Amino acid sequence: MQPRDLLVLACVLLTTYYTIARGSSPPTPRVQLSFRELKASNTAHFLNFLLNTTDYRILLKDEDHDRMYVGSKDYILSLDLQDINREPLIIHWPAKQQRIEECVLAGKDSNGECGNFIRLIQPWNRTHLYVCGTGAYNPVCTYINRGRKAQDYVFYLDPDRVESGKGKCAYDPKLDSVSALVNEELYSGVYIDFMGTDAAIFRAMGKQAAMRTDQYNSRWLNDPAFVHVQLIPDSAERNDDKLYFFFREKSTDAPHSPTVYSRIGRVCLNDDGGHCCLVNKWSTFLKARLICSVPGADGIETHFDELQDVFIQQTQDSKNPVIYAVFSASGSVFKGSAVCVYSMADIRTVFNGPFAHKEGPNYQWMPYTGKIPYPRPGTCPGGTFTPSMKSTKDYPDEVINFMRTHPVMYNSVYPVHRQPLLVRTNVNYRFTTIAVDQVDAADGRYEVLFLGTDQGTVQKVIVLPKDDLETEELILEEVEVFKVPASIRSMKISSKRQQLYLSSSSGVTHLALHRCDVYGEACADCCLARDPYCAWDGKTCSRYSASSKRYAEGRSRRQDVRHGNPMRQCRGYNSNANKNVMDAAQYGVEGSSAFLECQPRSPQAFVKWVLQKDNSDRKKELRSEGRFLKTEQGLLIRSLQMSDTGVYHCTATENNFKHIVMRVRLHVLSSESVTSALLQPDAPVAMASHPAGAPGAYDELVQLLSQPEMGLINQYCQGYWRPSGSAQSDAKDLQDQKRARNRRNHPPTEELQT
Repeated sequence: MQPRDLLVLACVLLTTYYTIARGSSPPTPRVQLSFRELKASNTAHFLNFLLNTTDYRILLKDEDHDRMYVGSKDYILSLDLQDINREPLIIHWPAKQQRIEECVLAGKDSNGECGNFIRLIQPWNRTHLYVCGTGAYNPVCTYINRGRKAQDYVFYLDPDRVESGKGKCAYDPKLDSVSALVNEELYSGVYIDFMGTDAAIFRAMGKQAAMRTDQYNSRWLNDPAFVHVQLIPDSAERNDDKLYFFFREKSTDAPHSPTVYSRIGRVCLNDDGGHCCLVNKWSTFLKARLICSVPGADGIETHFDELQDVFIQQTQDSKNPVIYAVFSASGSVFKGSAVCVYSMADIRTVFNGPFAHKEGPNYQWMPYTGKIPYPRPGTCPGGTFTPSMKSTKDYPDEVINFMRTHPVMYNSVYPVHRQPLLVRTNVNYRFTTIAVDQVDAADGRYEVLFLGTDQGTVQKVIVLPKDDLETEELILEEVEVFKVPASIRSMKISSKRQQLYLSSSSGVTHLALHRCDVYGEACADCCLARDPYCAWDGKTCSRYSASSKRYAEGRSRRQDVRHGNPMRQCRGYNSNANKNVMDAAQYGVEGSSAFLECQPRSPQAFVKWVLQKDNSDRKKELRSEGRFLKTEQGLLIRSLQMSDTGVYHCTATENNFKHIVMRVRLHVLSSESVTSALLQPDAPVAMASHPAGAPGAYDELVQLLSQPEMGLINQYCQGYWRPSGSAQSDAKDLQDQKRARNRRNHPPTEELQT
């Protein structure tokens, strides 16, 4: 490629990046709660018993036993799903002291590496769990008796059944592993050596032979990071069942290609390996690339290459779940996160398509066009298409040899509509985890996404269809779930209990899926929130339940997720929308500046200021020009004039619904009157006629201006009578007025007594 061509390509890529960066600014969360506000809402529980441990990970949610099992360094916790602090059951399972010393001598860190980090908890049977830990770089596994029922309140290790965890759990706690226990056989994606160089998809335990991917074969696995594993049946025939692994790995292609590929791989559960070749190796392993990208100019795609988390949303058809995946892009030029959604139909189409093959003078990837042996590589024995072959050992050698050299599919798996469901760029966080809940609302069923970030926050998001391909993203809520911000490591959702469970390096939290009361006290606020969990019940914004569509007065609950139209949904209640409008009186001095505060409940609302002068029915809209400056916090008026006296209406408009947020009556006092009062405190104060409204506040001001304590007067009036006129004084005016309001509301006791 010529230098000029490289320059053109670079320009196209940069144009695509900046197009995405400009066009993907996320919507503002309707509600943002700090950790303190979330705690005050009484809708969350935070792990409050202290253990000398770190690295909490939710590894199993057991709704039958009403327990959640958490692993950390040296500890296994059994927590109540309703309240994680209620009667926790705790097992202390540290590595042996001798093993810790050997780990330290091998050059590992005594705190961050040489402990027993629990990484696997799987249900073994109705009474026992199977657990594994890193064992200070010597993986170990054992069984836990948890009792037959939740009421048994049993939780202890079986000390006589400790066994090696090699091939089941990683040596290094920094290397993530995934596992699934199927028919008492453990399938794992794991690094199985001390140095962390031998990655494998491994099968251990059970009646079948141990099985793994081809060792040190970069075509199969190339320094992978395992993310998720899931059993997904292909048909009604059990012999067709396949286990799908989701991971990311380094690219083996040319240096200018992406350095990381996200993958979906699969193996047949009944794979026995080959007879002469691939003995005790998978003979049905295939993998394909998962694409999550934004199409750009001239067909150039901007890729989010690093798979972070996967959530499998089950449907009525167990063979066709919906797959949600979180990706990130962390290159030096482009950073961001995206969520892509995949269908099993598209995944199966790729696995049934052409195999990738390297050929030609440049050794490039091409679709394989030669003869494909029978049975088709990747087909399960004894299944729909191979009923006569009971084992992969019966497969011809040409099938096994083909599998060893062609494990990659040529086509990639693209998301639904070939674009991400949502994208984040130009933000100071990235998504790390995802959980999805299906919610039945009055106007349909919605998928609500809960997205954890590396900053310890959770976003609650819905994506609504607008046109044929257009969508509308709404961030219903963003909450801080940990007192000390930490990346969210794992997340589980319970639709049954309406709870979300999260873990980080420092602790565990669970919170309700909804906080309807935070949206507001009016029907319009509840409707405009468009939260499928919430509806107006005639008195408050409360939890919507499809089974209780009517309330005491016999009228239907008010909810409109699709359009959020309070004009239609809140008839009979909109007249009450202005009952809680705040009316305030504020004083300013001619020549100074004034700031009128107004912040609507919804950050998506469009705010407009209207001035109605005394003795006039006409209203004039105020725009950001001249002496008036509209900000997110309110209206700044620079260099007040006597003609600015009047009533200022702050109105908010959202989805064509307009209501008054606040009315402020501004009184402008002449600078001569105030100066006269300050210089001649004993003389009568000559001011304008008594302003209408709030006479008590006006009298208080006149009385204060007549006081001889000049220091206190200057402090009280700071920011109101100081002449402005310079642009650099506007920001100071704003700060001074806020401080002055605080002083008036909370006067310093010592100075007043003096």
